[in-house]
Amino acid sequence: MIEFLIEVVGEFVLQFLLEVLAELGLRSLTEPFRARPHPVLAGIGYAVFGAVVGGLSLLVFPQHLTPPGTSRVLNLVATPLACGACMALLGAWRRRHAQPLVRLDRFSYGFFFAFAIALTRLHFAG
Repeated sequence: MIEFLIEVVGEFVLQFLLEVLAELGLRSLTEPFRARPHPVLAGIGYAVFGAVVGGLSLLVFPQHLTPPGTSRVLNLVATPLACGACMALLGAWRRRHAQPLVRLDRFSYGFFFAFAIALTRLHFAG
Protein backbone atom coordinates (compact mmCIF):
# COMPACT_ATOMS: atom_id res chain seq x y z
CA MET A 1 0.00 0.00 0.00
CA ILE A 2 2.84 2.40 0.87
CA GLU A 3 4.52 1.59 -2.46
CA PHE A 4 1.29 2.46 -4.28
CA LEU A 5 1.02 5.81 -2.49
CA ILE A 6 4.66 6.63 -3.29
CA GLU A 7 4.09 5.79 -6.96
CA VAL A 8 0.94 7.92 -7.19
CA VAL A 9 2.63 10.82 -5.40
CA GLY A 10 5.64 10.39 -7.72
CA GLU A 11 3.40 10.65 -10.79
CA PHE A 12 1.76 13.78 -9.38
CA VAL A 13 5.11 15.39 -8.53
CA LEU A 14 6.48 14.60 -12.01
CA GLN A 15 3.47 16.10 -13.78
CA PHE A 16 3.29 19.13 -11.50
CA LEU A 17 7.01 19.89 -11.88
CA LEU A 18 6.76 19.56 -15.65
CA GLU A 19 3.76 21.87 -15.61
CA VAL A 20 5.55 24.49 -13.50
CA LEU A 21 8.58 24.33 -15.81
CA ALA A 22 6.30 24.76 -18.81
CA GLU A 23 4.58 27.68 -17.12
CA LEU A 24 7.94 29.33 -16.50
CA GLY A 25 8.88 28.82 -20.15
CA LEU A 26 5.56 30.26 -21.30
CA ARG A 27 5.96 33.20 -18.96
CA SER A 28 9.22 34.08 -20.69
CA LEU A 29 7.52 33.95 -24.08
CA THR A 30 4.41 35.99 -23.26
CA GLU A 31 5.96 39.44 -23.40
CA PRO A 32 6.58 39.55 -27.18
CA PHE A 33 3.16 38.03 -27.93
CA ARG A 34 0.61 40.07 -26.01
CA ALA A 35 -2.39 39.24 -28.24
CA ARG A 36 -4.61 36.64 -26.60
CA PRO A 37 -5.76 33.70 -28.73
CA HIS A 38 -9.27 32.30 -28.58
CA PRO A 39 -9.76 30.28 -25.35
CA VAL A 40 -10.61 27.06 -27.22
CA LEU A 41 -7.53 27.39 -29.40
CA ALA A 42 -5.43 28.09 -26.31
CA GLY A 43 -6.85 24.95 -24.64
CA ILE A 44 -6.00 22.85 -27.68
CA GLY A 45 -2.54 24.41 -27.71
CA TYR A 46 -1.95 23.51 -24.06
CA ALA A 47 -3.16 19.96 -24.69
CA VAL A 48 -0.75 19.59 -27.62
CA PHE A 49 2.06 21.14 -25.58
CA GLY A 50 1.24 18.74 -22.72
CA ALA A 51 1.39 15.76 -25.08
CA VAL A 52 4.80 16.91 -26.30
CA VAL A 53 6.03 17.35 -22.73
CA GLY A 54 4.60 13.93 -21.85
CA GLY A 55 6.50 12.41 -24.77
CA LEU A 56 9.70 14.14 -23.68
CA SER A 57 9.19 12.86 -20.12
CA LEU A 58 9.31 9.32 -21.52
CA LEU A 59 12.94 9.92 -22.42
CA VAL A 60 13.73 10.35 -18.72
CA PHE A 61 11.08 8.03 -17.20
CA PRO A 62 10.23 5.42 -19.87
CA GLN A 63 8.34 3.17 -17.44
CA HIS A 64 4.98 3.78 -15.75
CA LEU A 65 5.31 5.20 -12.25
CA THR A 66 1.99 3.67 -11.19
CA PRO A 67 1.20 -0.04 -11.01
CA PRO A 68 -0.94 -1.62 -13.75
CA GLY A 69 -4.70 -1.72 -13.46
CA THR A 70 -7.21 0.63 -11.93
CA SER A 71 -4.56 2.88 -10.39
CA ARG A 72 -3.36 3.98 -13.84
CA VAL A 73 -6.86 5.00 -14.88
CA LEU A 74 -7.40 6.71 -11.54
CA ASN A 75 -4.10 8.53 -12.07
CA LEU A 76 -5.32 9.68 -15.48
CA VAL A 77 -8.13 11.59 -13.75
CA ALA A 78 -6.86 12.41 -10.24
CA THR A 79 -3.42 13.75 -11.11
CA PRO A 80 -4.60 16.28 -13.74
CA LEU A 81 -7.34 17.45 -11.35
CA ALA A 82 -4.75 17.96 -8.61
CA CYS A 83 -2.32 19.69 -11.00
CA GLY A 84 -5.08 21.96 -12.29
CA ALA A 85 -5.99 22.90 -8.72
CA CYS A 86 -2.34 23.61 -7.88
CA MET A 87 -1.96 25.80 -10.97
CA ALA A 88 -5.13 27.71 -10.01
CA LEU A 89 -3.68 28.27 -6.53
CA LEU A 90 -0.41 29.41 -8.07
CA GLY A 91 -2.37 31.77 -10.31
CA ALA A 92 -4.24 33.18 -7.32
CA TRP A 93 -0.96 33.72 -5.51
CA ARG A 94 0.50 35.48 -8.57
CA ARG A 95 -2.64 37.66 -8.83
CA ARG A 96 -2.36 38.69 -5.14
CA HIS A 97 1.28 39.62 -5.71
CA ALA A 98 0.45 41.65 -8.84
CA GLN A 99 2.42 39.34 -11.12
CA PRO A 100 1.36 38.82 -14.73
CA LEU A 101 -0.69 35.71 -15.39
CA VAL A 102 -0.60 33.26 -18.28
CA ARG A 103 -3.52 31.01 -19.15
CA LEU A 104 -1.77 28.05 -17.53
CA ASP A 105 -2.37 29.81 -14.19
CA ARG A 106 -6.04 28.76 -14.45
CA PHE A 107 -7.55 25.42 -13.47
CA SER A 108 -8.91 24.40 -16.87
CA TYR A 109 -5.72 25.04 -18.81
CA GLY A 110 -3.62 23.40 -16.09
CA PHE A 111 -5.95 20.40 -16.17
CA PHE A 112 -5.78 20.03 -19.97
CA PHE A 113 -1.99 20.32 -19.93
CA ALA A 114 -1.58 17.69 -17.16
CA PHE A 115 -4.24 15.42 -18.70
CA ALA A 116 -2.35 15.40 -22.00
CA ILE A 117 0.86 14.50 -20.16
CA ALA A 118 -0.90 11.70 -18.27
CA LEU A 119 -2.66 10.36 -21.38
CA THR A 120 0.58 10.34 -23.37
CA ARG A 121 2.43 8.57 -20.57
CA LEU A 122 -0.42 6.07 -20.12
CA HIS A 123 -0.40 5.21 -23.80
CA PHE A 124 3.34 5.14 -24.53
CA ALA A 125 5.12 4.22 -21.26
CA GLY A 126 6.41 0.67 -21.01
